[in-house]
Amino acid sequence: MVFCGSSSGSAFSSSGLCNLQAVGPGDSKSYVGGDGASARVSALCKRRRCGGGGVKQPLLSQTFVPANSSPKLSQGLLLKTPNGAPRGHRSTLSVRSEHDNKQVVCFGEMLIDFVPTVGGMSLAEAPAFKKAPGGAPANVAVGIARLGGNAAFVGKVGDDEFGYMLVDVLKENGVETKGCRFDANARTALAFVTLRHDGEREFMFYRNPSADMLFETKELDTDILREAGILHYGSISLITEPSCSTHLEAMRIAKEAGAVLSYDPNLRLPLWPSEKAAREGIKSIWDQADIIKVSDEEVKFLTGGDPTKDENNLTLFHPGCKLMLVTEGGEGCRYYTPKFRGRVDSLKVQVVDTTGAGDAFCAGILTQLAKDLSILENEGRLREALKFANACGAITTTERGAIPSLPDMDTVLRFISKVLA
Repeated sequence: MVFCGSSSGSAFSSSGLCNLQAVGPGDSKSYVGGDGASARVSALCKRRRCGGGGVKQPLLSQTFVPANSSPKLSQGLLLKTPNGAPRGHRSTLSVRSEHDNKQVVCFGEMLIDFVPTVGGMSLAEAPAFKKAPGGAPANVAVGIARLGGNAAFVGKVGDDEFGYMLVDVLKENGVETKGCRFDANARTALAFVTLRHDGEREFMFYRNPSADMLFETKELDTDILREAGILHYGSISLITEPSCSTHLEAMRIAKEAGAVLSYDPNLRLPLWPSEKAAREGIKSIWDQADIIKVSDEEVKFLTGGDPTKDENNLTLFHPGCKLMLVTEGGEGCRYYTPKFRGRVDSLKVQVVDTTGAGDAFCAGILTQLAKDLSILENEGRLREALKFANACGAITTTERGAIPSLPDMDTVLRFISKVLA
C-alpha cells in the first residue's frame, strides 16, 4: 500500500536578520504583507527574471560561501595513528575523474527557516530571527556540491522573493537547478525554529498550502531524473497531494532508468495529521529504497524499540536494501548491509548548532557512493566512507546554520587528519 497523505527539513543559513514580531499561527502570506505587497513582490520577481534591462539584480542582501571547485587531490590521504606513524594504508576516499562522478538528484522541499538570534529562548521571547534557506533535500544537494560532487535539485518554491533567493542559493553553490519550478499561486514555505541550549531544534511551520505541496507530476523534468545516478529524497512530500504522486513518479522514473534510490525520512511530526499517518506514510515507500539513512530517534518512532540493539534495527532492513544507516547524533552511526554490519564512532567537536548535521552526513556518504558504488561490497572501504560522513556532520555542528558550515573536501580531509594525528 502506498500512502499519499507537507514540508520542511533542516536548515541552511544566510547572514540576513529579520526582525519579526512573534505572531500566531496563520497563512504564510501574512509575512509578505497584504495583496498590494504580494503584487509588488510578483512584479519584482518578473522584472528580475527579465533581467531588468539585461542586469540581474539580487532581491535580498545575503552572504553565502560559494561552492569550491573539486580539489585536485592525490589518490587518498595518508592517515596516521595517534603516535604519528603511518597507519599502513591510504584512505579509500578519493576524488575520481568527472565521468565517474554520477549525479545525485535531490527531490523534495526547500523553504525558509527563521532561527532566533539568541538560543535557548521560546519563539515568543526571541528578539530577532535569522533567515535561513532550508529543506533537507536542498541541504544535501548543496553539501554534495561543496564536496566536489555532481548535485541537482528537483522541487517547487513560490513565485516570490524567498523562492528566487532559495534557487539562487543552489546556483551559487554549484547545484543544477533546471528541475526547480515556481508557483504563482502559493508562497514559499516558512518554518520557525527554536534552538534549545543543547543545540537541538524544534519547529513551527507556516504552510497553507505552500508551493512545495503543489508540485505536480506534469512539472517534473524527466530528463534529469533519467540521468540520475542516485535519487535522494525524504518523506515530507508524501504528506499531501499532488506532491505525493509527484514524489512517487520521480522515484519510478529514476528507478526504471537504473538510479539508486536513497531515502532519509526526516521525520517532522507537526506536519503529519497524526503519528499513525506518519508511520504509515514513511513506511509506504520503505521497501523501494536501496539506501536508507534513519536517525536513532526515528528508529524509536518507527519500531518502538531500542536503536542501540541491532536486532531491533534489523526489523527495518528489507530484502532489497543495499545499505541502512542509523545515525546516533554525537555518538556516530551503525551500518547494515546484506553481508556485514557494524558501528563507526563519531569525531568529537564542540557543538554549537545541530542544524544540517544529518544532511551533511548524507552528503558525505552519497558523495563517496556516487564515485564508486562498489564501496558497499567492502567493509573496510565502507567504514572509511562513513568516517568521512561522520566528519562532515561533526564539522557542520561547529557553526550556526547549515550552508555556511557545510564543508568542502579539503576541510574534511584536513579535519580527519588532525583528529587522527
